[in-house]
Amino acid sequence: MNADFSERRVKMVDGQVRTTDVTDAAILSAMLSVPREEFVDSGHRELAYIDEDMRYGATADADQPRYLMEPSPFAKLAQLAEIAPSDFVLDVGCGTGYSSAVLSRIASSVIALESDATLAAKATSTLSSLGHDNVVVVTAPLAAGYPSQAPYDVIFVGGSVEQVPEALLGQLKDGGRLVVVEGRGNAGVASVYLKDGAIVTARRAFNAAVKPLPGFNRTHEFEF
Repeated sequence: MNADFSERRVKMVDGQVRTTDVTDAAILSAMLSVPREEFVDSGHRELAYIDEDMRYGATADADQPRYLMEPSPFAKLAQLAEIAPSDFVLDVGCGTGYSSAVLSRIASSVIALESDATLAAKATSTLSSLGHDNVVVVTAPLAAGYPSQAPYDVIFVGGSVEQVPEALLGQLKDGGRLVVVEGRGNAGVASVYLKDGAIVTARRAFNAAVKPLPGFNRTHEFEF
C-alpha cells in the first residue's frame, strides 16, 4: 500500500473528520483503511483526500455530473445512521463505490445502488479488486431504491435531494434509519428518518452542503 496515501488518509481523518465531531470508532477505522485514491479517476489520485466534493470525470450522462462526497459530511451522515455490525445497508448513489467500501467495513452487507452505468462498472471492478465481498453493485434509478432486496436496516443517500421519495422510506425495516441531505447548496440539512411500525418520523441533525443526486426533483402540484 502506498505509504504517501496512507499518511494522507491519517491526515484526512484527523484534520477533516475528527474535527467535525465524528467519534464513531468503526467509521474512523474504516476511513483509515479504505484507499480513497482507488475510487477517483487515475489523473486525480493526488486530489483524492482534499476537503471538497470531487467530480467524477467519466459518466454515462454528461448532463448529470456526479461527485464523490467530501469526507466530513460523508462521515457525519454515516455516524448519524448509527450502523451496527449486523445491519443490511442500501447505499443510494454509490458512484464509483467509495461510500459502499467504507459502509461495508461497518455493516454486515451492502447493496450499492447506482443509476449511471459507467460509474457502476467502475464500482464493481474496484470493490472486487479490493476484496469487498459483502457488497453487491446494482444498476437502477436511484429514487426507486432497490425493492427486490428490501427491507433495509439503513438507507444511506449519497448526495442531496429535493425530497425523499416514499418508495425509499417504504424499504426500511421496522426500526430502520434513512440518512440524507435535503435541499441544495448552503441550504442543505442532514436529516435522519426513523421507522417505528407504520410511522416514519424525521429529525434534522446538521447543515451540510453536498452535491445533488439525479432523479430526486420535487413533484410540483398545481395550485388553483
